Amino acid sequence: MTQTFAFLLLPGFSMIGLMSAIEPLRVANRFRGELYRWRLLSLDSEAVAASNGMSLNVEAGLELPEDTQALFVVAGFEPLAHYDKRLAHWLQRREREVKVLGAIDTGSFVLAEAGLFEQQRLTLHWEAIDAFCERYPQLQVTQELFEIDGRRITSAGGTSSLDLMLGLIGRDHGEPLAVQVSEQFVLGRIRTRQDHQRMQIASRYDLHNKKLVRVIGEMERHCDQPLPCEELAEQVGVSVRQLERLFRHHLNTTPSAFYLGLRLDKARQLLRQSDLSVLEVGLACGFDSASYFSRCYRQHFAASPSQDRHERPAPS
Repeated sequence: MTQTFAFLLLPGFSMIGLMSAIEPLRVANRFRGELYRWRLLSLDSEAVAASNGMSLNVEAGLELPEDTQALFVVAGFEPLAHYDKRLAHWLQRREREVKVLGAIDTGSFVLAEAGLFEQQRLTLHWEAIDAFCERYPQLQVTQELFEIDGRRITSAGGTSSLDLMLGLIGRDHGEPLAVQVSEQFVLGRIRTRQDHQRMQIASRYDLHNKKLVRVIGEMERHCDQPLPCEELAEQVGVSVRQLERLFRHHLNTTPSAFYLGLRLDKARQLLRQSDLSVLEVGLACGFDSASYFSRCYRQHFAASPSQDRHERPAPS
């Protein structure tokens, strides 16, 4: 039986997230006939501009084809900018009609705002996870590439949508077809949902020193309450001076400067992805005062937190 997937495109949606979802369906049809159909929807039946500036025509507004099995909300950087009660009520009604309700990239914000997650696991783009958790602390957020939990399916966006659809193709029509489809995209392997959204620390920084990798991992996990250098050094069995030499040799910086950069990067993500005040963002990133936070931020990014909040590039 042919399955119909509908994709609701919100302004500023991630083009790569959408296309990575649709293309595997197209290729599966090429090999097996019409296994899948897909429909593009918008809030007003008009073409929708993606985060890359390109616009896509859609087939309908908030009108779901009767044979739709799955509905996905596809968003980008500001997923709630066009959220309102009308959209919430429409999604709540459609949830009762479809077998699967899902989200791609930051579309999980929209489903969460409409109260359409309960105890289901969900994921979204890694850059938006901190802001999502601040807004919806009761929900079960993971950093997986995608999540399939009952009638909820979520993808982190980017190329993870490709992995999600390959997983669904394999589940519904057999792994040989999923492999056949993946080879058309010159993939070395099909990633599972447990694969990491981001590169491992060692790869990200081109590091081969395991102690340094462990310290950076601890820093990333404790941006809200920074750990003293003494404690970080003790955790990996070196002195503070030895730790400083490791950072200088491998990263050409100091532990404190590197840690500060991580915290400021997280602050920038929260400023651009959440509605937290500048003070709240600073506190969430381990800064005790708004003035110190603003000073460090300006020195690092050459812009104040409030100025930077208005510069909102969309996640891929």
